[in-house]
Amino acid sequence: MKNKPLKRFGQNYLIDRNTILKIVNKFHPQKEDSIIEIGPGRGALTSEISSINDNLIAIEIDNRVIKSLSTQFPNVNFINQDFLKMDFAQFDNSTKIRVIGNIPYNITSPILFSLIKNRTRFSDALLMVQYEVAKRMVSKPNTKDYGILGVILNYFATVNLEFKISPNVFKPKPKVDSAIVALRFDKEYDNDLEDRFFINVVKAAFGNRRKTLKNSLKNSSFNGLDFSLLNTDLSKRAEDLSVLDFIKLAKEMQILNN
Repeated sequence: MKNKPLKRFGQNYLIDRNTILKIVNKFHPQKEDSIIEIGPGRGALTSEISSINDNLIAIEIDNRVIKSLSTQFPNVNFINQDFLKMDFAQFDNSTKIRVIGNIPYNITSPILFSLIKNRTRFSDALLMVQYEVAKRMVSKPNTKDYGILGVILNYFATVNLEFKISPNVFKPKPKVDSAIVALRFDKEYDNDLEDRFFINVVKAAFGNRRKTLKNSLKNSSFNGLDFSLLNTDLSKRAEDLSVLDFIKLAKEMQILNN
């Protein structure tokens, strides 16, 4: 499989077997698991998982590699499509899907939000992301990495940074460090709080990071609300609030907004 990695697809192929095995061991696939791999590329992870698992679906946007991959791994169902355009209703919903992937770093956030949107279909995900993004995904209040991504992900999922990965295990070598992050969609979320509303509140709160919550929210689509009716201290900044604080704030604002 000699195809040149395409920059537009964010392709950096894993070539170090020890790293590949470390990732697969962390994922710990079982024979009967329903698994989706995002971006199999040249089949580094595919090879190891398909030797254990009978239900692997690999979604690959690059049509140059599909025929070769299908020949190499006949027991894998390859789908030549953009993961972000997938309709997950097409898959059997009798069992939850596990997700793994060395995902394109330029679309990390859209992929994460797609997983969140369809989280009732998924049990967990193990993803390779840029190390700087991984730090934001697991960030805590009052740290420089804490922001929109960390709050939203940790509302919808349990998130763990598993280990860091050197650029030397890829071809071509990326200019950044990478990391493996595990997400488990096991959180009990509040049915009274609309997903989109919560996400919009978090985005609005961090809209002007250096300003107080009051100023940030006033400069957002929520500027018509009477903030004096909120119990949250709006003199704080967004980075001061925990995920639980954001849930409380969003619920109060949703009541005012209805």
